[in-house]
Amino acid sequence: MGFSFDGITSKSMGIASRMTTENRVPELKNRTISMAGRDGLIDLGASLSERVIEISCFIPPKRTAAELLECKDEIVSWLSPDKGVCALMLDTEPGRVYYARLQEGVTFERVVRLAATFDLAFFCPDPFGYAAEDEVFTITEAGNHTVRRRLGNLYSNPVYRLKGVLASGAGRHISISTNGAELKIANATLSEGETLVIDTAKMTAWVEDAEGNTLRNALPYIGELNFPTLGAGLNTVEVAASNAAFTELEIQAKSRWR
Repeated sequence: MGFSFDGITSKSMGIASRMTTENRVPELKNRTISMAGRDGLIDLGASLSERVIEISCFIPPKRTAAELLECKDEIVSWLSPDKGVCALMLDTEPGRVYYARLQEGVTFERVVRLAATFDLAFFCPDPFGYAAEDEVFTITEAGNHTVRRRLGNLYSNPVYRLKGVLASGAGRHISISTNGAELKIANATLSEGETLVIDTAKMTAWVEDAEGNTLRNALPYIGELNFPTLGAGLNTVEVAASNAAFTELEIQAKSRWR
């Protein structure tokens, strides 16, 4: 198998790789409490911890020691944790991307003359794999709509991009209801050419211009800090406007796998 990190493939770095273990379910963080006079614990559920992806690598024999050292230096630079979290893609999971950095240092072991092996442990603070080419849904009319997420096997935290004209005042609003969960934008000012962006994963919102420049914070425009999710498969989306002009709603699914 091969992999790519920060847009650079292991093949282009001249190394072979394989995975001997596959951590399909990351470690769990169990939530429990104990009660006096009762055996055992009371289970309050669990959540996923970080994901660790382990890959074993091999540097084929080089012609000289200097060439082997140069290869090692290039690998160390490529995997530098100074870059922070970068895109990690595995050939065994096409169409998915993890966001990772090295969890620990890298030690090269010489197996034969001018060849070496080393192990990598990638730390993914977000344990989910995301669609490399995400699904995007566009709605141009108010009313009820159905969108189908074909990628992923877990609910996702989408990004909503709303276009329209809305003025501040009583009785003026645009609402987006996803699977019955309402996101209501009121007491807001939105002009033609502006886009209101709501990032449900980061629980934030802002208004940007046609060039993508952020103009102002939009969290005060949201009546309740309710950030609807998209389920895998079919989802219902209802758009309603009151004393406002609705133009377009774009939903970037942020499809993901457990």
